[in-house]
Amino acid sequence: MIKKEFPILEFDPTQEAFINPRMISEKYPKLPSHLLVCFFKDAIDQLFENEEIVHLTTLRGENDLEIFKFVNHDVALIPGKVGAPLCAGFMDECIALGSKYIMFCGGAGVLRSDLAVGHLVVVDSAIRDEGTSYHYVKPSRIIKSNASVRKLIKTYLKHAQIDFIEGRTWTTDAFYRETKKKIKMRQEEGAIMVDMEQSAMIAVAQFRKVHYGAILYGGDDLSQEKWDSRNWSNREDIRLGLTRLCLDIVLTFDALKMKEDQQ
Repeated sequence: MIKKEFPILEFDPTQEAFINPRMISEKYPKLPSHLLVCFFKDAIDQLFENEEIVHLTTLRGENDLEIFKFVNHDVALIPGKVGAPLCAGFMDECIALGSKYIMFCGGAGVLRSDLAVGHLVVVDSAIRDEGTSYHYVKPSRIIKSNASVRKLIKTYLKHAQIDFIEGRTWTTDAFYRETKKKIKMRQEEGAIMVDMEQSAMIAVAQFRKVHYGAILYGGDDLSQEKWDSRNWSNREDIRLGLTRLCLDIVLTFDALKMKEDQQ
């Protein structure tokens, strides 16, 4: 009996659902094992114009998903979608098509004013204030990201002498309900950023037993009395650079693949 006081707490660990993402595997080509989820449309457009990526296929539905592939690397690329259900759902479908080593690059609001626009944060955990993750992983307040993947990301950034910090994000479904009281509470819980996807992405990766890591860059500021956009969505140089950086990083996930092959 899984019935609880609140439906969101009724986690069912059964692997088989009534509809499963693998049902699409006969309709679309198999994807590379490495996948980059990129939230920056401007960066994707630039990569396409530069002929660094080519269009691979389109997952058709009420919300289509364009899938690209890097020309010089066996890595697929998809645009990130806003919100946990759509973003994590599309990742689940890509996993069904063969993706196993997944890197996410995006931006998020900051809950610390000293985090400058463009400052990189390696996501080590997320506060689960959304709904999707509770259908993939049993209820908990915090979900931790993959430690092995995180180690690879940090090692790469250190060797490249790129400044970053490791931290927790607050994942929420409702960006119009980020009240001052909630922001203060999440800050006290250790969150330094706020986003809409990470706890769900981590949960899907855990449920499907794939490797997932994420880098978010500092965007708008929610730590002060008044919201400050900081013009974060118009930082094309940061966004394209971070996309290329995350491509390089996901290629280092081969170390995880080699370890699995030896087992």
